[in-house]
Amino acid sequence: MTKSRPYAGTRLAKFIETRVLELRPRKSQIEIATEAGFINPNMLAMIKNGSTKLPLDRVPSVAKALECDPKLLFKLALEQPGGVTTAAAIEMIFGTIVTRNEVAWLEEIREASGHSDPNLTTRSRSALRAVFGK
Repeated sequence: MTKSRPYAGTRLAKFIETRVLELRPRKSQIEIATEAGFINPNMLAMIKNGSTKLPLDRVPSVAKALECDPKLLFKLALEQPGGVTTAAAIEMIFGTIVTRNEVAWLEEIREASGHSDPNLTTRSRSALRAVFGK
């Protein structure tokens, strides 16, 4: 992280870089920036290279342009330096931000447990971690 690129190396910058590459066969970075509503198409490049933060009010339009879960993008934007107090306030007010994929996992756990609200035991934690190779 340098002074001119204080957000370089953040999970958000890496995520946007990856999504732009994944979408490249169908649309250019400039097209993505335009879809996201940026007047200056370089704004997406600046977020991607860590020169600037992703403004939270732009998350929905950027997520739509990047074809990703807006909650995930929001979580990543909150992780950027300086967002700690904002992230804490949002979590205090709304609770843990849960992505689309995390909701699917939760629903599967509820279905698999017969909606019994199971405790997270040592055994179940180990089984879950094994799914992810941990």
